[in-house]
Amino acid sequence: MNRVTIKDVANYVNVSKSTVSQFLNNRFDYMSEETKGKIAQAIKELGYQPNYIARSLKQKRTSTIGVIVANILHAFSTQVIRAIEDFYNEKDFHVIVCNADDDPEKERNYINMLQAKQVDGLIVFPTGGNMDLYQRMEEAHYPIVFVDRIIENININAVLLDNEMASSMAVEHLIEKGHDKIGIITLPIERFVTPRIERINGYKKAMIDHGLSIINEYVKGLPIHKIQEAVEELLVLKSPPTAIIAGNDLALMEILKVVRKQGIKIPDDIAIICIDDVSYANIFDPALTTIRQPAFGIGEKAANLLLDHIEHKSEFKVAKVYRFEPELIVRSSC
Repeated sequence: MNRVTIKDVANYVNVSKSTVSQFLNNRFDYMSEETKGKIAQAIKELGYQPNYIARSLKQKRTSTIGVIVANILHAFSTQVIRAIEDFYNEKDFHVIVCNADDDPEKERNYINMLQAKQVDGLIVFPTGGNMDLYQRMEEAHYPIVFVDRIIENININAVLLDNEMASSMAVEHLIEKGHDKIGIITLPIERFVTPRIERINGYKKAMIDHGLSIINEYVKGLPIHKIQEAVEELLVLKSPPTAIIAGNDLALMEILKVVRKQGIKIPDDIAIICIDDVSYANIFDPALTTIRQPAFGIGEKAANLLLDHIEHKSEFKVAKVYRFEPELIVRSSC
């Protein structure tokens, strides 16, 4: 079958090609409702599909952006992606989502692939393992925004939570509840992943500010598969913590597995608070106190920044870090 073109639609309705083009680009000034209806009906009856390749050549853009997530298993990541997709859907852009699995090599391959596909820009949750690639994109003024993480000495806009405030908020709430032996468990910190480092730093600052000792055994940055063992070790210490801060949703899940397995009562035996407002927080028994990230606001801000960079590339100069405030959601786990 021959491809249906704009000219075919125009001839079918007996209007000009430019009128059909204006309709396809949502430019309805001076266009009657009758004409719009006829064009819409013609597109449906003829089965017209826009030629995105031709459009991208004409507009010198593909109306496509790439999103590279460090780990798509995080609830926060999926919420940010949803916000980005919603934003660009309104702008008639397509979104390609890739999951790097916290692997710098996968991230590098995805960046190269998406640039080869000539996406107009990238939103990246950076692994931190591709400094040379980030540097080249910065020097080329390639439209890119970082989410959730900062890469030092790289002039790229970044949007993320105020992580130190989040963990400080958690510590202060636990202290108000009478706890002074407080631990924190998060994922590995060897690549200086921003939220993990900052949440531990915020925890330590809050403990010191309240005159509490920082006990090294209470502070854990571990791979997922080692967290349950670490929790078990904490619980059998001579002086175990009475409260634990889960650094994110994945760490929380591993902590709760030990709690269930050992029949530990929350908050009587141990209090728990998580920096991530997980979907099951309300229905877990007892309901879980959390620190909520404004994921949709973060995603929308990143999308807005990227679009602005795409449309005003030559004007882009100094990058900024945009911080969003966390929110304490008090429930029953502490």
